[in-house]
Amino acid sequence: MDHHTGQHTARPPYVAAGHAADPPYALRVDPEDAGWGYSALRVLQLAPGGAHTLAAGDSEWIVLPLSGGCTVRVDDGIFELQGRKSVFSGVSDFAYVPRDAHAQIASGAGGRFALAGAKCERRLPARYGPAPEVPVELRGAGVCSRQVNNFAAAGVFECDRLIAVEVLTPGGNWSSYPPHKHDEHRPGVESALEEIYYFEIADDGLGYHRVSPSRPGGADTLAEVRTGDAVLIPDGWHGPSIAAPGRDMYYLNVMAGPGPERQWLICDHPDHAWIRDTWPSQPVDPRLPLYTAAGSDSEENPR
Repeated sequence: MDHHTGQHTARPPYVAAGHAADPPYALRVDPEDAGWGYSALRVLQLAPGGAHTLAAGDSEWIVLPLSGGCTVRVDDGIFELQGRKSVFSGVSDFAYVPRDAHAQIASGAGGRFALAGAKCERRLPARYGPAPEVPVELRGAGVCSRQVNNFAAAGVFECDRLIAVEVLTPGGNWSSYPPHKHDEHRPGVESALEEIYYFEIADDGLGYHRVSPSRPGGADTLAEVRTGDAVLIPDGWHGPSIAAPGRDMYYLNVMAGPGPERQWLICDHPDHAWIRDTWPSQPVDPRLPLYTAAGSDSEENPR
């Protein structure tokens, strides 16, 4: 949606940095923009001393610092987010903003803050998510090794529909591999989830991301991605996400869908699923974890 004209124009799958800006948002993708029903992502940029009021509307939101810290005032709570220097420097704390709330986000030093959202039905309490409680998972092995910060994964942090995690891929490695999909509701097997990938690449580097069709006329994208870019995935096999040698890749995954249960259930591409069978015989990339949550231990779960 053009938030100045009120006209609805669905975003293309690949959204280059700046192409979905709506100040103070460096990126704004709401469900109407994406042409789907649930998932949203905004990247809020605040100058030193800056403040912004988020009207949650019919969506739940998580305020996640990408760089810098902030104060989030919502309902009767005041949450001081310590944040971090960058997405490559550490796990961040975060705040949950329920639907139908008005939250004020203020930053004395300034910074950039991801607002991950999902249209939802239940109004849950506003809450603080401490960084030490974020499970840090090492997934895959060898050149398929990556790190997952499961800050709002299903079963980790309660939301109504929103699922959100961070993935860090060392330079030269492949993640979101094997390609997988979650575009059909098949109880116990696969969830129907719309997904947004938001990328940051260390040291002004680049990476590549692939989405291939899982059905006739489905999503089909091969994008060179840089810091600030996003890819919208309504359906299709997504992956790999490829980090260029010497340049670590970060992406934030935001997911939500219509299913009766909040679950992340995926189906691997049948031509590439065999790669999982090779992981038990390989070590995890020794560069991982890039960092851990203070006071927590990382765990290996090669999915």
